[in-house]
Amino acid sequence: MAEKKIMEQTALKTVYREGNTVVKSFAASHSKADVLNEAFIHACVEESGVSVPKFISVMPMDGGYALTIEYVEGKTLEEMMKENPSKRTEYLEKLVEIQLEVASHKAPRLRNTRLKMADAIESLKDEIDPSTRYELLSRLHGMKNHTKLCHGDLVPSNIILHDDGSYCVLDWSHATQGNAGADAAITYLRFSLENQEMADEYLHIFSEKADMAIQYIQEWMPVVAAAQLVHHKPEEKELLERWINVAQYQ
Repeated sequence: MAEKKIMEQTALKTVYREGNTVVKSFAASHSKADVLNEAFIHACVEESGVSVPKFISVMPMDGGYALTIEYVEGKTLEEMMKENPSKRTEYLEKLVEIQLEVASHKAPRLRNTRLKMADAIESLKDEIDPSTRYELLSRLHGMKNHTKLCHGDLVPSNIILHDDGSYCVLDWSHATQGNAGADAAITYLRFSLENQEMADEYLHIFSEKADMAIQYIQEWMPVVAAAQLVHHKPEEKELLERWINVAQYQ
């Protein structure tokens, strides 16, 4: 039997490599429906034609459930950026190119981005006052309703880049079908939590390559920030609450 190599471990899940596979084992307290939904999302994305690890199975494990996918060799874009900081712009351009290529695919069985974000905002009754929720939902429902494939968390650690220029995109648990501007706003948010300078560079590169106004992406930011609050991460709370001020981008 192949040796297990822990890749990530939290209270909710343990991710480990076992031979040519990666196993994501969830705690018994984690919803069975959520595990099956993640498997469904991955299968939908795989069928769309995007380069992703092959889905293998979902099965009971240690009182909970585990997903198994193939292990893909190679370095992540995040590892490359750390090893070659002088190439940051080049790697950010590659990330945007991959993001736009992903958006060119369709996965019609996936949930709509706007509906998912609306449910998240509606659930935040203890975090966001009624007037702000109303403004956020009004803004959200006023945005164009596209059906592009959106990763929902496309950051350098979720892209494996090969020497020949090919790639594989990991971790599709947040994927939806919707507006590419929303997906860009999520990536900008994730960069902002770590490095604002890099976030701003990413935003300008995306705007240029997508031929999409920065102001349009900014219109999504309060909504995206509110939806991110559902994860209840204390280290993100201050930045997210600043973004939720919908007047900031008007």
